Amino acid sequence: MVYSDTIFINGNIYTLDKDKPSAQAMAIRNGEVLVLGDTRDCDIYKGPESKIVDLEGRTVLPGFNDTHCHLLSLRGQQLLQLDCSPEKVKNIDDILEIIRKGVEKTPAGEWVLGGSYDPMKLAEKRSPTRWELDKVSPNHPVHLRSQSCHMGVINSLGFALSGITKDTPNPPGGEFEKDAKGELTGICKEEAHFLFVTGMGTEFSYIPPFSSEQYLEALRRACKEYNSYGITSIGDALAGPPEIRAFTQAYQEGILTVRVYMIVLDINLPTIKKLGLPTGYGNDWVRIGGIKSFADGATAGHTAWVSEPYLNRPDYYGIPTKTPAEMEALVMEAHSAGMQMEIHANGDRAIEMVLDAYEKAQKTFPRRDPRHRIAHCTIINDKLLDRIKKLGVVVCPFVSYVWEHADKMGPYGDRVERMFAHRSFLDRGIPVGASSDHPCGTQDPYKAIQAMVTRTSAKGEPVGLKQKITVEEAIRIYTQGSAYATFEENRKGTLKSGMLADFIVLSGNPFKTDPFAIHELKTLQTYVGGKQVYSAL
Repeated sequence: MVYSDTIFINGNIYTLDKDKPSAQAMAIRNGEVLVLGDTRDCDIYKGPESKIVDLEGRTVLPGFNDTHCHLLSLRGQQLLQLDCSPEKVKNIDDILEIIRKGVEKTPAGEWVLGGSYDPMKLAEKRSPTRWELDKVSPNHPVHLRSQSCHMGVINSLGFALSGITKDTPNPPGGEFEKDAKGELTGICKEEAHFLFVTGMGTEFSYIPPFSSEQYLEALRRACKEYNSYGITSIGDALAGPPEIRAFTQAYQEGILTVRVYMIVLDINLPTIKKLGLPTGYGNDWVRIGGIKSFADGATAGHTAWVSEPYLNRPDYYGIPTKTPAEMEALVMEAHSAGMQMEIHANGDRAIEMVLDAYEKAQKTFPRRDPRHRIAHCTIINDKLLDRIKKLGVVVCPFVSYVWEHADKMGPYGDRVERMFAHRSFLDRGIPVGASSDHPCGTQDPYKAIQAMVTRTSAKGEPVGLKQKITVEEAIRIYTQGSAYATFEENRKGTLKSGMLADFIVLSGNPFKTDPFAIHELKTLQTYVGGKQVYSAL
C-alpha cells in the first residue's frame, strides 16, 4: 500500500477534469495528487504519519498559472525601487516628493530608481520631464520607469553619464523624445528606454545591475506576493543571464514557491543554442522556456503597430520594433534549433508580420507541434484568426487589461470589439493561455477573471462586450490553457491522479458568485507540490 503524505477532506474541489469534475477529498503523495474522491476513497491511503487537513467545505481549484508576466524581470526589481504606483501618487508633485526622499538616502552620484508610475493616471495626464526631475535630483542620476516599462524618464545627469545628447540618434524601434526646440524631454520610449533597464534579459544597461543578493531578495518578495493571489506557476517573459542565475540559485536554496518557465530574451539565443538548452530543459520547478522578442509597442501606450491609424492621430500607426526581414531571420534561427518562440505583438499589423515569420519557418523546417506563441495578440480580425488556427499558434492575451486600462482604449475606436479577444479565440478552437503581463496589469486573477467574464473595468466601463466568456472558460484559461502554452498540460492545470499537487483554497465559490463581485474573492491558502506556501487563515 502507498500511503499519502496529506489527505484533504470535506472540500468543494473543482478538479477541471472532465472525467471527474468534482471531489470532496484529495490524497497527496510526494508532491503529486494520489487520488481524488470522497473521504472513503482517500481513507484507504491513510498511513500512521499521514496529515489530515479539514477544508471545512471551502472551494478548491488548481493553482493559477500566469504564463506571461514579469515576476522577477520587472516586478521583483520594482520591489527594490521607489514605489510611484497609482496607489501611491496622484500627480507629478507626488512623484517628485518620493524622488526627493530617495535622493536624501542615496550617496551622491548613485542612481535613484523609481518605478510603476502610470502617466494616464496622474492628474496631469503626462510623464514628468527631465527638468522636473532635475529640481529634486541635480546631483543624482534618476531613472523613473513606467508601469508598462515601455517608457521611462531620465534626468539630465542620467543622460550625461550615459553619453546621450539631443544629437544621439534614436535606436531602431525606440525614441528619445524631444520638444519643439529639439531638446531631450527625458522621456524614452521602447528600445530607447530598455537601454536604461537593469536585467530584462540582458547584461547591458546604462544603470549598474543589481547584486545576486538583491535579486534573491526581490524574488522572495515577488513569490510571496504572487502566492497570495493563488498563483503557483508563472512564465517570466524577459529572462536572461541575471534572471536564469537568480531562479536557479533560488531553486537550489529552496526559496522558490512558484514554478517558473523562463522565456528568454532573443539577444540570448546564441548562448542558449551554444549551451544546448532546448525549450523545456529543467525540472518541475525551473525550466528554460521559449525565446522572447518584440514586434511592436504597447497597447495602453498607443505604440502598438496597427493597420489603421489611431483616431487621435490620423497619420500615426504605432511603432514596429523589428523589420519583417529581422523578424523572419530571428524566428528561422530559433525554430530551426527546435526552440519555441513567443513574440510580443499587439497591433494587427505586428501580428501579421509574426505569422508570416512563423509560417515561413514551418515550411522551411517542418516541425511537429512547435507551439509558437503570440504574447498579447491584442487586435485581431477574421483573417488573422484563420491563420493563427491553421498554424497551431498559442495566444496569450491580456487578462486584466480591461480591468485596469479601459480609459486608454479611446484611440482604438470600434477596434475594442476585436481586442483582448478571448471569445473569438475560444470559438475558433485556438489555445489560449493567461497573461497578466504584470506589472503592466494587475496580477490579481480574480479581477482578471471578472474582467474576462463581464468585460468591464474597475470603474464599470464596458470594453468590447462581444468578447465576454464564462467563468469556467476564464478559469480554464488560467489553469489548463497556461499549462498547454508551456507543454505541461500533463503535469499541471488539472487536479487528478499523477498531476502536480498545485492548488488553492478560496474564500468563496467563483461559479456561484455574482460576476461583478468575483474581484472580491480572496485566496485563503496556496499549495505547491502539496506544501502550503501561503495562508491567510
